Amino acid sequence: MKVKIFSVWIIVLFINNLLAQSQSVYDTVSVGNIKQVVSYSGNKDLPLILFLHGGPGSSRMKQAEIFSNNLQKHFLVVQWDQRGAGRTDALNKSSVPITFNLMENDTYELIKILLKKFNQKKLYLVGESWGTVLGFKMAEKHPELLNAYIAFSPVINQTKSEQILLEKLKLDAKANSNVTAQKELNSVKIPFMSYEDMFYSRKWMFSYDGHPFAEKDLPLLKQYMEDWSKIWMSTWNEVMKKNLFVELPKINCPVYLFLGEKDLQTNFGIANEYFKILKAPEKNIYTFENAGHSVLTEEAERVQKIIIDEILADTDKQEH
Repeated sequence: MKVKIFSVWIIVLFINNLLAQSQSVYDTVSVGNIKQVVSYSGNKDLPLILFLHGGPGSSRMKQAEIFSNNLQKHFLVVQWDQRGAGRTDALNKSSVPITFNLMENDTYELIKILLKKFNQKKLYLVGESWGTVLGFKMAEKHPELLNAYIAFSPVINQTKSEQILLEKLKLDAKANSNVTAQKELNSVKIPFMSYEDMFYSRKWMFSYDGHPFAEKDLPLLKQYMEDWSKIWMSTWNEVMKKNLFVELPKINCPVYLFLGEKDLQTNFGIANEYFKILKAPEKNIYTFENAGHSVLTEEAERVQKIIIDEILADTDKQEH
């Protein structure tokens, strides 16, 4: 028994040393009755910052170093592969159908686990795209647990955003006499009724944006979206019903929005207007002229500098 206790103590020391040396450590935690995977990078004695990835169903863990390499000097950075994504999905499938309420509960449960594990009262919460939907819900219901909420490419009123995009794509198809695009786009219904609606919208969005899919890759993209829709379409259509102008005009913690001015998926103009009406104890907006939907990775250096030099500094002052 003494040997076992000693061994466990050595393991704990080893993990703590790894955390202190800013190396990524992977951990498996029980959240929502399944095993879910998180990674820690940075120093365990520094403030916590948790990233909620987009998708839904799309892990950011493999790209995390790109947008967190500098943050690790000032935070303990936590990446999380949500239910149905990345390492968590590879480890175990969801034991129940995935709903927005389930994902919200997972997020809240994980936040409480992290705060207890690292003996902290609050953390910095970062959402990207789909992750901002979960993040806004945490900021709405549990602002006392957040030093600040930071939203990249935020989902504010996605039905309106998709409608604006579709009209833009239809006008472009007409202007270029693209008969195939016109036919496919005219078949799209919003909210999306099937995976084909989303497939045609995204196919022509990437083409409009100057990054068309090769013809040989389109069947793979279509199959991916069909498979994705079986798990996520009903959850995404729950999100499509949300309108934060009406549902969340006030948040009781500091809020910071990061927007790419070329973002076609979560419309830049809608997010900009929401910021104007949003009431919060502290708020700021950061816009990036040449960035699109992936502003987090496209402007990784600038983004990290803002979080460290401005957001961390601002919230530190407020705490003291």
